Order: sequence, then structure tokens, then C-alpha cells
Amino acid sequence: MSDPTDSIIEILLIDDEDDFRNMTARSLRKRGVNVTEAASANEALKLIQSQVYDVAVCDLNMPVMSGIELLKEMKQSGSDLEIVMLTGAATVQTAVEAMKLGAYDYLTKPTDVDELLVIVRKAYEKAALRKENRQLRELVHRSRPTFDMIGESAPMRELFRLIERAGPTDKPILIQGESGTGKELVAQALHQASAVADKPMIVINCAALPEQLLESELFGHEKGAFTGASAAKPGLFELADGGTFFVDEIGELPLALQAKFLRVLENGSFRRVGSTREQRAKVRLLSATNRDLEKEVKNGNFREDLFYRIDVMTLRLPPLRERREDIPFLAAHFAGEDWNIEPRAMNALQYYQWPGNVRQLINAIERAKILSDDEIIHLEHLPKVVAEYGSEPPLGSSQEAADRGAVQKAHISEIMRRENGNKSRAARALGVTRRTLYRLLEKYELAEE
Repeated sequence: MSDPTDSIIEILLIDDEDDFRNMTARSLRKRGVNVTEAASANEALKLIQSQVYDVAVCDLNMPVMSGIELLKEMKQSGSDLEIVMLTGAATVQTAVEAMKLGAYDYLTKPTDVDELLVIVRKAYEKAALRKENRQLRELVHRSRPTFDMIGESAPMRELFRLIERAGPTDKPILIQGESGTGKELVAQALHQASAVADKPMIVINCAALPEQLLESELFGHEKGAFTGASAAKPGLFELADGGTFFVDEIGELPLALQAKFLRVLENGSFRRVGSTREQRAKVRLLSATNRDLEKEVKNGNFREDLFYRIDVMTLRLPPLRERREDIPFLAAHFAGEDWNIEPRAMNALQYYQWPGNVRQLINAIERAKILSDDEIIHLEHLPKVVAEYGSEPPLGSSQEAADRGAVQKAHISEIMRRENGNKSRAARALGVTRRTLYRLLEKYELAEE
């Protein structure tokens, strides 16, 4: 991805000294930026209402309304415009105060135009990142279903559709997906859409417990049932009675317990460990696995009758590598509202394979936030294995190349739609030159669109 400073920057230059303002504006225009001049703070406020600017360069000492007062006015109005202050040597302390109020930086007069342009470009990059991340968060908010899951890709839209259809039923649902894809989130969404949403959802992970302890957790135990059983304890089936019971990694359920598990599903009856008394519980069962249960049935590791009992309907949760277009939304969500992700870092996040899926993505974002000094996630803050994808992703197979092309095409198409076909604004949003944008539009046959 090209440097965002290749795009044309719109500057609002505010200064009551006509000679200084005119000379600075001419010098900046020669260096390839667009400059609109304002001779007062009031004039600047009128311009801001009718035109969008990237950066304002404002003199601190102006009559009627000072630069500090203008800054406060703009911040109170909710403006995201980055502001660079110009000040005389005698008022540097006031400029520092302006930065505390939200100004990006300041320069003393007389001003070196090249130095000013460097600061303006940095301020523009920060503003562009903030805008892009705000747009991503807004898209996340608009596209998010009633349950707390994020995704606009075709596989996720299909998953949401199935959740909305299957959620209100009381039938057992099997959720299949790789580790870290968010199977428990799907279970929570199904529970929220169910008729027992006001009842508890009890969760157990079969892979986390040894067999004896797992049996006690599922069915409960009586006092003295085994060493350490100093008191009677209800099992999770009892606690989930009337609600939802989510059994994660059900493929890890020991064969000896599968018959007892099936019995509860068939007639609702079970016994605590160490008890002869029948108890009953009615639960809506949701189960999840990263195993191929049909293969486990053939290999004799999983009961066929239990498999058919839990697999009334299967929901497949796609791995992150199959829904790359969702990664910018996920990354913006996990980073948080006050954080931005620079383009090369976002590029790396989109093209890395993510064998650990969403859980690994969350860890990468959290690591980057710890290392960052400026609430911006840069490429170097990401784990090395991810950061290697930050410039140009390796070619890999032809299918991988096609997938990457589809992601880029979709992203360019979305930016063009968002900017109503304005190529200057689209190029700026993408962080490329207009020439590069034209080449990409031609490459992906988007020019006519």
C-alpha cells in the first residue's frame, strides 16, 4: 500500500496577517497540497461548515477570536479536524496549552514551510486513520445482528441467517469449527434467540476435565461418592434445567459417559454419582466440536446414536482465513474506539493465515496495544509472523492469490461506493495516488461501475 501522503491534502490556513498567509499558502501549493485561506477564526468556522478539510493550520494570536478560542469552539462542535498551531516565541506556553486542549502540534514563527508540511502530513495521516477506523466501527454497528457477533462476509451472513432460523426452536444444534473461531459466541447467539433466553445458559468444556471429574460436573455427586466429595453437589444438567446447556468439545466426551449423556437427552433422567435416586432435567442442548464426528463414529470413538441425537442441525463456523473481508471490522472492534491501525498493519492482519483464528487475532491486537506509544497500531507492533505480511503478501497458490484479489477488489469497490464515485476522495481513503487507483480500477474491471 502506498504512503497516504501521496494523496492530495486539503489544508485550511487561518491567519490574520495577509502577507504571511498568502506567502505560506503559495509555498504549500507548490508542494502539492490544496490550501484554502481564512483571515479570521469566524471566517474559518463558516468555511468548515461548508467544506471538509484534512488539517487546519491556525495562528494563535488573532483579533476577536484567538486560535485557542477557535480550537475550543471546534472541539465542542465535535469536529475531527486536526489543528497545527502557529505562534510567536513569546507565546510558546500558550501553544503547549493548545496541545493539551487537542491541537496536534505547534510551530513558531517565522515558519519553515518544509517543516510545516512534514507536521501537516503526520496530522493528516492521524486524521485519515481515525476516520477509517470510525467508519469501520460504524459499519460493524450497522451490520451487527441482534446478537454480539461481527461479520459481513458471505459465510457469516449465511451463519446469521441460520442462527435466526434455528435459535427459536428447542432442537439440539451442533456447532462445528476450528479452535478459536468463536463457537461459544454462536451458542450464546442461539440462546439469545431462543424461547428460554431468560433462563441460564450453562457451559462446560469436555476437553478441560478428566473423566471422573467430568462425570461429577455433568451429573453431580452425593457426599462421600469419592475421595474429596465432602458434600453433595448438583451437576450442570440440574443447573441448566429449563435453560440451555452448551457442551463444548463434545467430541472429547469419554465413551463410558456417552451412554449416560444420551439417556438424559432421550428421557431427561440421570443419577448423581454415588446415588440411586433418579433425577430429571429438561435442557436445550447446544454442542460444539472441532473434530469430524462422522469419522469418530466410524472409528468407534463416538456413539452413532448420540451423534444423530445432537446433530439435528449443524452450523459451520468458518475459519478466519475464509472470511478475510471481516478482518478490518474485527480488528477495529478489538482495538477499541480510541485506537487506530495504520495501513501496513491492517494489510498484514488481512493476509496472514490465522491458524488460531479470532482468538489469535485478539491476542495479536492486545500485544500491539501494549507495545504502542501513541494509540496507533503500527506494523512493528504485531507479532513477527504476522508482520511479515505487511508489505506484499507471498503469492502462495493460485487460489490464495485469487482470494486476495477478491478481498482487494471488494475493498476498493466499497470505498468507491462510500465516496460516491469521487476518485480523489477514494484514492485518499485508500492511501494511494489517483494514478494507482485508475490502474486498480482497470485491473479489477471496476472503471465502468
